[in-house]
Order: sequence, then structure tokens, then C-alpha cells
Amino acid sequence: MDINLPEVLAEVTAAFERYEKALTGNDVAVLDELFWSSPHTLRYGVTENLYGYESIQAFRAARPAQGLERTLQKVVITTFGRDFATANVEFQRAVNPRPGRQSQTWLRTAGGWRVVAAHVSLLPLPP
Repeated sequence: MDINLPEVLAEVTAAFERYEKALTGNDVAVLDELFWSSPHTLRYGVTENLYGYESIQAFRAARPAQGLERTLQKVVITTFGRDFATANVEFQRAVNPRPGRQSQTWLRTAGGWRVVAAHVSLLPLPP
């Protein structure tokens, strides 16, 4: 299996960066676009477990738009072949002292790269 083919890594990195910009700018339309429109898509959040595209879409529509800015501290994107990738991030939000983690599973679809599974969690404060 080919790991991190340069052209595939560039595609996924661009999709991830587009997602990040949409996330911090609360561009719900782009966020909805970048999640796979399927009942198989899931997103585990800090306070919610969302199963299926429609539940993720409803969550995004109802979420407050404040406090979304964050600093990415570490980003690891790995591609596997030409159609599958993961993105893992450590981040810090200005409004929350707890460090955060995010993981995404990306799949190449007929419409482009889409998140098929995501997880966001916060770590306890360091002692």
C-alpha cells in the first residue's frame, strides 16, 4: 500500500484546511458539504454522539457560533492508497483551557474528499 503519495496528501491536506477554515468561521454550508451524506457517517463530540449525516447537520445548524477559534498545535495527516486518509489534530481553544484532540477519517467519494467519521475530545487540565 502506498502511504502519503504526494498528490493524494496534497488533496487531503487542502480538504482538511478548507474544513478548518469553515469550522473556525462557522461556515455551516462547507462543513455540511465536507461530511459524507450517509446514515453511516458518525461524529463523536465533546458532549454528543451523532449518528448519520442528518444528525450531524442538525447539530451544526443549532450550535452557537461563538468561541470556535482555536490554535492547531499538531496536525498529522496520513493517506493510505488513493482513496482513504486520516487527520489527527491537537488544538487549543482560546475560550477553554483544556487541550483538545480531533480525529477524522476521510474517504474519496464521487463528490470529492469527505469525512466519514470524526471524534473530538478535551483532555483534563495538566496538573
